[in-house]
Amino acid sequence: MALQVPFVPYVAAITVAGYSVGKLSETTTASILSWLLPTAVLLHVFYSSYIYPFYLSPLRHVPTVPGFPLWGQFYEIITSECAVPARKWHAQHGGVVRYFFPFGSERLSIADDDAIKQMTVRNPYNWPKPLRAKAWMLPVLGEGVLLAEGQTHVQQRKALTPAFSITSIRSLMPVFWKKALHMSELWDTEVHQEPTKTKSFEVLEWLNRTTLDIIGKAGLGTDIDSLDDPETPLRQAYRACFDFGLQARIINGLAAFTQLVRLVPAKTNKDIAFAKNTILSRATDIIKQKQVEAQENKKTSKPKDIIGLIVRDNMTASKEDALTIDAMRDQVMTFLGAGHDTTATSAAWTLMLLAKHPEIQTKLRNEIRESLPFLFDDSKRYDSAMFEKADVDLLPYLEDVCKESLRYIPSIPMTVRRSREDDQMGGYFVPAGTTVYLMANAINRLESYWGPTANTFDPDRWHNLPPTYTTNAFMTFLQGPRGCIGRKFAEVEMKALLCALLSKFTFEMDKTFKEDPEDLKMWRLVLRPRDGINLQVSPIKA
Repeated sequence: MALQVPFVPYVAAITVAGYSVGKLSETTTASILSWLLPTAVLLHVFYSSYIYPFYLSPLRHVPTVPGFPLWGQFYEIITSECAVPARKWHAQHGGVVRYFFPFGSERLSIADDDAIKQMTVRNPYNWPKPLRAKAWMLPVLGEGVLLAEGQTHVQQRKALTPAFSITSIRSLMPVFWKKALHMSELWDTEVHQEPTKTKSFEVLEWLNRTTLDIIGKAGLGTDIDSLDDPETPLRQAYRACFDFGLQARIINGLAAFTQLVRLVPAKTNKDIAFAKNTILSRATDIIKQKQVEAQENKKTSKPKDIIGLIVRDNMTASKEDALTIDAMRDQVMTFLGAGHDTTATSAAWTLMLLAKHPEIQTKLRNEIRESLPFLFDDSKRYDSAMFEKADVDLLPYLEDVCKESLRYIPSIPMTVRRSREDDQMGGYFVPAGTTVYLMANAINRLESYWGPTANTFDPDRWHNLPPTYTTNAFMTFLQGPRGCIGRKFAEVEMKALLCALLSKFTFEMDKTFKEDPEDLKMWRLVLRPRDGINLQVSPIKA
C-alpha cells in the first residue's frame, strides 16, 4: 500500500499560515498557491506512480506485470473477461504477480499453491474482504456467512454446518427432483405447442426461477413459485440485481468506491432499493415464521429445510454460539442471493457446453438412462417413490461433467482480500493493507496445474489428472474455512437439474443468435452471459 506523502496539505498550510500572520499579501498568496498546488499534485502523482512502486514499495521484489503504474493494467482489466488477463500474467511471471490499478495502486494476484494455502487454510482470518467489496454486495446478500468476517464468521459457520451435512442434503433431494421435473414438464408443454416440436429456450432465466424455488423450499421451507409465476416480486428483485445495462454497470461500479452514488435518482438505484426492500422484507417474514414453528414443534417434528434446522438448533445453543435474529435474517438473504443464481448459472453454462459437444451430451444421457431408467418412462417419471430413492452421486460421468463445467467456467470468477497484518505469500513478504486477488477463472485454466489442455472442456481429464494438479488448482468453491459451505447442496442440485432435463430433451445451440454466449461473459456477482443462453430444445425420440 503506497505511502501517502501529503504534499498538497503541507504546501497549502505553509502558504496560508504566511498569509495569516501578515507576511504575505493576498495577491502573493494566491500567486504562490496557483503555482505550488499544481506542482505539489504532480509531485505526489510522480511519487505514488513511479518513485514508490519502483524503489520503495515492500512489494517491489514481486514479479510485476510490465506497464507504467500511473494507469497500470486497469484498461485491460475492465475490457476483458473477469480474471482472464491474470491467466497470461501467471503464465509469464509465476504464481505471485504484482500489477497496478490507476495512480500506482498495487494489487497482487496469487496462483501459487503454497500462497493459496496460506490465504485460505493456514491464515484465512488475516484476509477479510475489503470494505469496498462488501459495500455493494451487502444490500443483496446481507452480512451472512458469505460476507461475515473473523469471529462472527466462525460463529455463523459453526451454527450452519449441521444443516449442510450430507445427511441433511440427502433429505432435501425430493425437493430438488420435484422442482427440476416441474420445470421439464413446463418445457415439454411449450415444446409440444410448436409445429416442429422444437423450441428455443433462454435456459438461464428458467434455471434461475427453478433454483430460486428450490432454495425457497429446501433452504427456507417456503414456496416462492417463480416457475409458475415468473413475475413474483422476489424474482423481479433478483432480475433487477443482475442488470447488465450501461447505466447499471456504471453506477454499480462506482458504488464499490462510494455509496454516495446511491443517492443519485437513477433507475438503477431505484431498482436496487426495490430489490433490497423486497429481499429484506421476505427474509424477515421467513425468520419470524420459522421461530413460531420452532416453538410449536420443538418436541415433535424435526424441520427438513435448512433455515428451520438452524432456528431450531439456535434455541438450544449456548449464548456465545447463538445467532441473533438479524444474523439469521442475513443467512436467509445469503441463501436466496448466493444460493440460487450461482447454481442456475453453472447449470446453464453446462447445458451450453453439452450443446457444443453432442458426443459428451449423448454419453452422459446414456449413463443417466442406465442408472435412472425411470426418468425415461413417463408412467414412472413423476412417481415420488422412484425419485426419492435416486442417488445422483452414483453417476461417475455426471460427476466428471459437472466438475469440468465448474472448472471451465466458474460462476464466481474471483474473490478479493485485504491483509490485516503482515504475512508471507509464496516466499514474498506482504505488508498489512495489501489487496490480493484470488482468481478462480485464472487458476482453473492454468497450464502449470492442468497441462496443455487447460483451455479445453474435457470431462475425461478427471480420470487422468497431471502430476502438477493439486486441490488448489480447482478454486470454484475456494478452500478452507472460507470455502463455500453450500458446495454439496449446489453440486447435488445441479446434478438433479441435468438429469431431469437430459432425460427429456436434447440440446443444440440456437444458430439464430450470431454471438456465442461464451464470448459475452459479464461479471455481476456471478459470471453470467450478457444476453442469456439460448438453446434449441427437442424432446427425446422414443
